[in-house]
Parts: sequence; structure tokens; C-alpha cells
Amino acid sequence: MHEFRVNAGLTSDGEGREVVEMLAEHPDLWDVNISDYRSDSGTSRFFPEGSQEQYTDFVKGVTSKPVVGVGRYTSPDTMVSTIKRGVLDLIGAARPSIADPFLPNKIDTGREDEIRECIGCNICRATFKACSPIRCTQNPTMGEEYRRGWHPDRIAAKKSDEPVLIIGSGPAGLECAMALGDRGYDVTMAETRTEPGGHIAQAARLPGFAAWGRVRDYRMTRIEKMANVQVYMESCMGQSEIIEFGCSRVVLAIGSKWRADGVGRSNITAIDGCPGPGVLTPEDVFSGVKISDPVIIFDDEHYYMGGALAEKLTNEGHDVTLVKTAPEPCVWARQTDEHHMITPHLHEIGVKIIVSHNLCRFDGEEVHLQFAYRGAQQSLPCQTLILTTSRTPNRALYDKMLDDISRTDDQTALSITRIGDCLAPGLTADAIYGGHRFAEELDTPDGAVTVNRERIVLGTPNHSSTQREP
Repeated sequence: MHEFRVNAGLTSDGEGREVVEMLAEHPDLWDVNISDYRSDSGTSRFFPEGSQEQYTDFVKGVTSKPVVGVGRYTSPDTMVSTIKRGVLDLIGAARPSIADPFLPNKIDTGREDEIRECIGCNICRATFKACSPIRCTQNPTMGEEYRRGWHPDRIAAKKSDEPVLIIGSGPAGLECAMALGDRGYDVTMAETRTEPGGHIAQAARLPGFAAWGRVRDYRMTRIEKMANVQVYMESCMGQSEIIEFGCSRVVLAIGSKWRADGVGRSNITAIDGCPGPGVLTPEDVFSGVKISDPVIIFDDEHYYMGGALAEKLTNEGHDVTLVKTAPEPCVWARQTDEHHMITPHLHEIGVKIIVSHNLCRFDGEEVHLQFAYRGAQQSLPCQTLILTTSRTPNRALYDKMLDDISRTDDQTALSITRIGDCLAPGLTADAIYGGHRFAEELDTPDGAVTVNRERIVLGTPNHSSTQREP
């Protein structure tokens, strides 16, 4: 599906191959890759595993020197196959090593099923470009090895025998359950739906996003091997069921929901006609709600969801127009180095795009738009309006339980904590980090959590370069 976007403008024929052939035996080693960072570190949405092989596989045939290459190799099976087929002698795996620093050791010792396989989301690239500490969706300990003392594959043993009840099996809940299980806690995780994964299970069904399902698959594979972690699907637990269960420590990882009123970056109050008949959210689309043409997707979030839904619905034969408040589609994807492919692809598959316009009103038959710079307005026919503007935490259960607890004399009978999107909607990397942090810090006394800072603090003895702060 995405091959033409990878190939466009790239070739190793002609002078590229001739140069390698002329210099074949001169270097000590050949390190081969293609193009700039945007292709060299392509996302899984647009670059299949081993995507550079078609350009570099000739090199081994023209030189006797070792050949090193890259190409978004993430699977140990693909890596081993690439070596055995004589394509490369050594594989460079930067992003896979961020996701799992012990990937080579796990392959060497036959622990392939323990590998945290890179999902190719490029959140690592986004944080690198922002000059902020590097992050990883799959590996929440990335960047925290020194600051918080977190180890990618080791975690401290439990400090109590108190069990934990987790409501929700999205990214935060899964990470929390897995990490608590590693510590030795008895964990029960309840999920309302028929499958685990939360929003990531939905995202993985979007065109090009299948690799994101590894967030769920890696954690479920680990959890299923833990005798101290029990998972119950299709188990809806409200306040009475939670109290009846009798666990004193409850973690709410029940995610967030897309707003149906249009409130977001550009609108601080509800858009006229929203919510209302014909107005849908991404959750509605994933649940199979009937969609009538023409479809307008109003995207004020600027990451992947608006464009991905436009691609999905266009592939299904719908007449789709993507309306953006930003001057370009999916502009935040510049951070993940895929914006330059998203925009032309949407045009090529037939998505109509209107940029720099805000949604003023929806009357059930037309959307009324306003140009961001001069106030000019236009109307478009619309039977289905899909909003990707912002999300709100699912906190009704939390608020109700806190209110009831405050009315009782016993203030210590139940501990309730929100994690992930249920606390603050964000990136999947944020949700997983939140789940892991709860697991790491459980039963740590107040004030005992410290963070190392790599900086010189003037006035301290010996000008120590490390300061520990709460």
C-alpha cells in the first residue's frame, strides 16, 4: 500500500552503484543507507521492515569487505534472515535498541519473545528534534536510567503483600499490570471490552498502523505468563463492583474520550450544532456507526488521527473532506518525520483538503467554515461530521468514588489512583510512562522518591554536578 511513497525519487541505479563498484575494495567497511533522516528513519506507517534492502542488496555482491546497513529492522526473525541471506554482515538498529537495549542479548540467548519490539512511531525522533530528553513509546525507562534509577529489564521487588486492582487494559493499564507483576504483586485487571489494548487496539486498525499493536501484544504476552496477574475481559466494574471486590488499592486506567462538542485548540466553547445529529467522534467510527456522505473531518488536533481517519474512510469509498485549522494537514507529524509523506498521500488517494479554516457551525446539512486570516466564510454540504479536536479523561467513576469516600468516616479504606489518559490525555508514550511510574513507586514512602539532575549547582560543596530533588 505504501511502497510507492518509499520508492518515489530514490534509486541506487546508475552512478550510485557505479561509485560503489569502483571503490569496492578500498574501504575497511561499507556502511550503506539512503537519503536523509526522513527516509533513513522512516515510520512504520510508511516504511515496511527492511525497506532499504531494495537499494542496498547489491553491495555485498561487488565487495569482499563487511557491509553494514539499516532499514527499520525490528523483528529478530527479519534480522537473522537478512544476515543469513547475505544481504548484510551487520545491522544497525538505533530505534530498536532504544525500545530494547538488550535486543542482541535476547536474540543470542533465545529470548526473542521478551523483546520490546520498536513500533516505528518516531516519538524518539520527535523528542530528539525538540532538544528534550529522548522518549520511547515501548520503553518507558528510556532516559530515566540515571534520573530515576529505572532499569529497562529489572525492577525492585514488592514492598508489601497488598494486591492491586486495575480497571482498564489500555497502554497505561497493561504497562502498570506487567510492571507490578514483575515486582511480585498480585494484580487483577478488569476490562469492559472484548479485547485488551484500549485506544491502541483501535489505532492499530488504521491504514499503516498495524505495528502499533505491538504495544498491546508485547505486554499481553508477558502478562499471560505471570501467575500473579489475572486479566478478566468483558468485565464491567462500577463503583459497587469495585467495593464488593474488596481490594484496597484501585488504579483507574480507563482512558479518555474524544470530545463531541468541538472544543480544542481553536475553540474554547462548543461549536454551534455540536454535539448533535450527524456528529461523530473517532470512537463512533471505530464502533461501526453508519456513515453517510459527504463526510467532513474537522481536525484541530494536528497529529495522526484526522488524516488516518480520512485515509480509512476514503479507502472504504466515502467522499471525504479534511478541514484543518492549521496551514497544513497533520502538521504535528513534522516532529515524527512523516508529514512530508502524509500530505501528498492524502491528495493522491482523493481526500479533499481545506486548510486554515475553523468550523463555525453545523446545521445537519452543511458545515459553515471561516478562513483564519480574513474572516471569509464558506459552506460545504455535509451529512457526517467527524471531530478530532481534543479529548477529556473518563473521570466520572473517580469523582463519584472520591465523593462517596469523603462522606464516610474511614478515609483510608480505599486508595484510588488515575493513570494514563484517565489522568491527562496525551501520547501513548505518556500513558505507558504513567503506568510504569505508578508501578515503580508503589509503596515508596512520601518524600522518598528522588530525581537526579545532571547540572552544576553553584554554592554547594565541591560544586557537585549531581543534585537530588524530590
